[in-house]
Amino acid sequence: MPGDNSVGSPPTPRSPIARLRHRRRSAEAVPDVSKTNGGNLLVNDRNKYRSMLVRAYSSIWMIGGFALIIYLGHLCITAMVVVIQIFMAKELFNLLRKAHEDKHLPGFRNLNWHFFFTAMLFVYGRILSQRLVNTVTSDKVLYQLVSSFIKYHMVVCYFLYIAGFMWFILTLKKKMYKYQFGQYAWTHMILFIVFTQSSFFVANIFEGIFWFLLPASLIVINDIAAYICGFFFGKTPLIKISPKKTWEGFIGASITTIISAFLLANIMGRFKWLTCPRGDLSTGWLDCDPGPLFKPEYYTFPEWLPQWFPWKGISILPVQWHALCLGLFASIIAPFGGFFASGFKRAFKVKDFGDSIPGHGGITDRMDCQMVMAIFAYIYHQSFVVPQSLSVDMIIDQILMNLTLEQQQILFEKLKQVLHDRLVG
Repeated sequence: MPGDNSVGSPPTPRSPIARLRHRRRSAEAVPDVSKTNGGNLLVNDRNKYRSMLVRAYSSIWMIGGFALIIYLGHLCITAMVVVIQIFMAKELFNLLRKAHEDKHLPGFRNLNWHFFFTAMLFVYGRILSQRLVNTVTSDKVLYQLVSSFIKYHMVVCYFLYIAGFMWFILTLKKKMYKYQFGQYAWTHMILFIVFTQSSFFVANIFEGIFWFLLPASLIVINDIAAYICGFFFGKTPLIKISPKKTWEGFIGASITTIISAFLLANIMGRFKWLTCPRGDLSTGWLDCDPGPLFKPEYYTFPEWLPQWFPWKGISILPVQWHALCLGLFASIIAPFGGFFASGFKRAFKVKDFGDSIPGHGGITDRMDCQMVMAIFAYIYHQSFVVPQSLSVDMIIDQILMNLTLEQQQILFEKLKQVLHDRLVG
């Protein structure tokens, strides 16, 4: 048609500035109206009841299994932590795995696990060395073997790491350098951020199951309370990188967690199985003096309360005040571990780290906040709960770990002579 200039006519040339503006506009993401108006919130999800049932079913099984492992004792809890670490490492190793590149690098995947188990030997060797010594003290042969292992533990771990480093260098292939160095860096990040943090769980376990169970329970309670409050009342988005999190869920979970911390500490603090530290790797029943933190103190209510009020006072364990600090951290700071994981998943465009737990995702999806909490619980316990001055038990532990049996006998004779001279004098 004569009047139609759109057919067969060359496109009108645009200036460089116009082309630049066009590229900027095309690069900008078109905002999703449903998301900006809270369309991703649980309260607006049509399938929320179905997902809640699946999530609740999985949670019941996990909590039941967790309670059984707690009853079985320190070694079973430690084994559970190790299994969780292995599953987390597997999920994260697979996150950046590329099948096409791996076909050209046979055996390269085993290098990740070499570094992982080397880190496990180093960290757990440092944490459990004293308990291992205390376990084999009565057997002279085993005691000598364990003492030698502890003495050369760092050297063994170092050369294992160097062997892995040399293995990596020898497997470098042309046109695969970027992928291989990326995997090398990714493996070390997993070891530092995931494995090292979660290893503090084991340190907490042997200080007393209480210091493992209470922080872990508070994270579970915070997660469940945030889900329920957000499920029924969530209207106000909390943070962009995690669009289903709401202020209503965050505030409701914080209040629930702090109250639960105070109450749970009173219940758990009355069981010696939970409060006694484990000094060895045996599985026997524990019986110890719980210490002043776990001995109840009675507080009388003020006289201005009305006469009809049924209680005149309340019994509180001193550890409950420490539990409030743990509850504050679990409700306000620890959720940022979950926000970090959400941003991480968005960066790699994945919904979950895995699918091993129906309704929850992978093991890593359940452990993001737990790792942050484990470190804080350990640091808090060492800074504000453990006596800072030397004690008899601490000195004996150092003697058993650092001196041979012959040196211990010499020390015993000298100490006996010194005490005899003082008493006679």
